[in-house]
Amino acid sequence: MNSLNRILSRCQINFALSQHKFTNVYRIKAVACLQGNEHARCNNYYASWFCTTSNKKDILLNRRKELKTYIEHNKERLRDTEQRIKERGRVVLADIKETKDKVKGRVEQVIEKENIYTIPNFLCISRILLSPYLGMLIVQADFNFALGILGIAAVTDLLDGWIARTWESQSTKVGSFLDPMADKVLIATLFLTLTYANLIPIALTSIIVGRDVILVTAGFVIRYKSLPPPRNLSRYFDATLATAQLAPTFISKVNTAVQLLLVGSTLAAPVFQYVGHPALEYLWYVTGATTVAAGMSYVLSKNTYKFLKHKNTK
Repeated sequence: MNSLNRILSRCQINFALSQHKFTNVYRIKAVACLQGNEHARCNNYYASWFCTTSNKKDILLNRRKELKTYIEHNKERLRDTEQRIKERGRVVLADIKETKDKVKGRVEQVIEKENIYTIPNFLCISRILLSPYLGMLIVQADFNFALGILGIAAVTDLLDGWIARTWESQSTKVGSFLDPMADKVLIATLFLTLTYANLIPIALTSIIVGRDVILVTAGFVIRYKSLPPPRNLSRYFDATLATAQLAPTFISKVNTAVQLLLVGSTLAAPVFQYVGHPALEYLWYVTGATTVAAGMSYVLSKNTYKFLKHKNTK
């Protein structure tokens, strides 16, 4: 009964319970409920019966306030959680950027970049570009004009080597690949087209072209092995990333000179009317022998190429 009286006192009942015809029934139910396990729910239930209309409105308002407070409290928690997620996201992005900058800095330190826009390199490229045109002239049997173009190509070959040796700023690591590459493209074009014109035997051309294909393939392999990770196509074909340097053997230089002498004299033969001269035939054998010897020198020698030392990244 004391609990029931407390409910009635809290609800501020303004009428006497004895005057209500259901007083005893509700009193009994309230006492039974308050003695059970659902004490709080019974309080609210019977309070709603015994309270006045104004008090019911107060209870509803209180409940709304509690609900609103609960929602506001959860909003703050959600805002705090969202803020923490944003902070962590910013930290993760900052870490990623810092790691990326460190990796980029280490890669730039490991790989030496150089200026490839030098006069010798442009001369080598011009020699490569002249080769298809020179081959077309030979196929068309325009030997006079072809001989003049070959003379220009020979001058560019002499000039690029002299400039690179005279001025250190014009010497590049990529030039050590580009110069022999230009020579091989020019010589292979001349041998193929002169063989087509029946001026050089096909057996000799097969030996020379076969050796050059092997050497070019080896150059691509050396480039791949000398390139520090990450290895991708953009970095592989980036000529400014110097990773290795070629050092041709002495016999290879002799062979290049003999090959140029042979193609030059053979190309001049129709112009000066000495096609089939025995000296040309002797020169075939000399060229074949030096070609094989030069190929073997690349296999046996340990100093034909070297990987460039990486800078200390400590």
